Amino acid sequence: MTKVYLLLIVAIAAETIGTTALQASQQFTRFWPSLLAMIGYGIAIYLLALTLKYIPVGIAYAFWAGLGIVFVAMIGFVVFGQKLDLPAIVGTGMILGGIVLIQLFSNTAHH
Repeated sequence: MTKVYLLLIVAIAAETIGTTALQASQQFTRFWPSLLAMIGYGIAIYLLALTLKYIPVGIAYAFWAGLGIVFVAMIGFVVFGQKLDLPAIVGTGMILGGIVLIQLFSNTAHH
């Protein structure tokens, strides 16, 4: 099961890279960031698909999307200077809390 979660972590990283590159592509007007966005998303979807053999789709997607949101928000803040207001910070914390809750207490997460 550890290998499956490693695949999921790499999928999340690839999605985060893809989304960051999407921002840097300036609406697909810059070639290299555009290419990186497409490659990142392709890898992310492929690896997410591999994890679905072992993890229920709702749980895998919750981790993938939730952690992706948190990481992209942090990158947006650090790299692109995008500010987060209090509701955005609280909401992001709630997403993290939900992921922790699923991982620690849900029997579904250990399919």
